[in-house]
Amino acid sequence: MELYSEPLNVDKITSKWYKESSNLNYGAFITFIGTIREEDGIEALSFDIYEPILKKWFETWQEKAEERGAIVKMAHSIGDVPINKSSYISAVISPKRRVALELIDEFVEDFKANAPIWKYDVIDGKRVYAKDRSTPMRGAGILAKESN
Repeated sequence: MELYSEPLNVDKITSKWYKESSNLNYGAFITFIGTIREEDGIEALSFDIYEPILKKWFETWQEKAEERGAIVKMAHSIGDVPINKSSYISAVISPKRRVALELIDEFVEDFKANAPIWKYDVIDGKRVYAKDRSTPMRGAGILAKESN
């Protein structure tokens, strides 16, 4: 897990991960790159991250991947990321493509639902909490899921 206080350098990060895995004799290296798109007049998105919970969440995913013979990687920005720049990259490296294809989908979907990252729109230089595009999380204050 890598955190950056700037937009992500996609080429540098993915090349580094590819080089790190090149001697493993794995057959699949699949990436997902999240890019900030222009919508609703935003000039950027801004992110706050609660690192201790994110680290624990990511460690759980490393264990899940290891059980399937794979490796997961993730990078995310903290702070402002302008439109058309990347704020999130994930990768799955695996001996078999099917495992990598399944894991990247599961990983990205779980990230969107459960990673402790709070998103803000940046409009006219001001951060506005993007509540309508946020996912409720158990125990997360105003965004807490209701317990059944």
